[in-house]
Amino acid sequence: MSKHEKDGDGRWSQDVTEHSDALDLVDGVFTWKDPKRIARSLRDSAEASGRRKSSPYRSAMSMLTFYVNRAGKDLDSKQRDVLEQAKDELRALYGKE
Repeated sequence: MSKHEKDGDGRWSQDVTEHSDALDLVDGVFTWKDPKRIARSLRDSAEASGRRKSSPYRSAMSMLTFYVNRAGKDLDSKQRDVLEQAKDELRALYGKE
């Protein structure tokens, strides 16, 4: 079984988020309540990574989008809103508005 295949508990997406080959994320970054802080942390992680395969912006946005999509129904609406705002903040940090 590859390191990202689904194991018995069905938490492969959590494994991807926690053990990403591209980014070293700060623990709990997706639980923070400040979208600007989340965006800055993702930007900093992407900029510091020497393992990512695409631009820092794309890597950071991909990880954020992946988390939002995979958390799905388990993500409460308030935190989903914070993470969606973090996407806007990330776009602003990279001048992609």
